Amino acid sequence: MAPNPQITNLVIILGMMQVSKKIPFDDPQVLMGVRGLYLLSNVIIVGIYLYIQSKINAKKDMTTLKYVEPAPMGSAEEPKLITTTVHSYDLQQLRALWKSQLMGVGMMGVMHLYFKYTNPLLIQSIIPLKGAFEGNLAKIHLFGSPAIGDLKRPWKAAGGFMGMGQGEVKADKKSIEQAERSGTGGVKEE
Repeated sequence: MAPNPQITNLVIILGMMQVSKKIPFDDPQVLMGVRGLYLLSNVIIVGIYLYIQSKINAKKDMTTLKYVEPAPMGSAEEPKLITTTVHSYDLQQLRALWKSQLMGVGMMGVMHLYFKYTNPLLIQSIIPLKGAFEGNLAKIHLFGSPAIGDLKRPWKAAGGFMGMGQGEVKADKKSIEQAERSGTGGVKEE
């Protein structure tokens, strides 16, 4: 059984915080080396995502996928039925990964360039790269794992703060039929 990614992230963060205390960030050469490591990490992630995108487009799996998306937390909306294809679903998930990565780079840019923090560069060179390799899309399209078990679409949303996510995506027949009868069905995503 593989270790929990959240636990390994915590161990990496705590370990890298200790290592970063011993790195002389005052030395311009060391600072440029760490910046280079951060840039290299992001270039590798871009390469992984572009490769995954090419694999998704090459497969172009048009198998219909139906699931019930939960209502946003704190909203009075009904859960809605989503009808899409595996191809569209994977591209949507990849778009979310791109957005997340760009947000991380933006936040790191502000923290490093504006606030002059250097220690997070080291941690952010490792954690996002690790996450890119551990994601469901990478497991299926990069490593060739079959889409069964935990990798069966739709994927469970990662829990938010302390596991308080927006609810679980349901793909069972009963939930889909209930959503179709309640009038929230038929939302087709292209």
